[in-house]
Amino acid sequence: MSCQNYREALSARLDGEPLGMPVDELDGHLSDCPRCTAWVGAAEGVTRRTRLAPAPPVPDLTATVLAALPRELPGARAAARARLAGTALRLVLLAVGVAQAALAWPVLVSGAGAMSAPVHMAHETGAWNLALAAAFLAVAAAPRLAPGALPFLGSFAVLLLVLTVADLSAGHVHADRAGAHLLLLAGVAAVAGIAWRGRRRRGLPALADRRVTA
Repeated sequence: MSCQNYREALSARLDGEPLGMPVDELDGHLSDCPRCTAWVGAAEGVTRRTRLAPAPPVPDLTATVLAALPRELPGARAAARARLAGTALRLVLLAVGVAQAALAWPVLVSGAGAMSAPVHMAHETGAWNLALAAAFLAVAAAPRLAPGALPFLGSFAVLLLVLTVADLSAGHVHADRAGAHLLLLAGVAAVAGIAWRGRRRRGLPALADRRVTA
């Protein structure tokens, strides 16, 4: 093996890298080769001087870098508006859920407000409306539930709207009774908004998965 191969191994040892050959073989060559011994001594001196050399002075660019930064991160204002809109939807849904429960409770407990309906039918209606209120409150507390609740709430709201319009036209229901359903429609609209916003967030690429190139 030529001295060049041994000198490459010696250079690797100075840099803390794998030698590429057995240590005993390298040390044995050094003991038998004065030229490689002299070479490694000179290399050690150069390495030591390089590592101990003082770093050149550099200007302090902290103020310049900070001044060049934008006053706010890109998208920060849009993110703040998105958080505000999401909070508003949840508050609306919370209010709708409380109001829905307030309307359902008297009917459920005593049958009051059930007009001419039998008491048991009034109780069923109250239980149904209270379950709707619970669904609204659950989505307000945990927005991730909105996509799962929307198919049921949406289909019920659409069917109820069609039937209510037909009953109003036929005179089968009073306007004040039909107007109470607007609360349900407002809640379903809020749930749909929360579900749509959650879908948009899942569709956006995560910034953490992006690689920033220098």
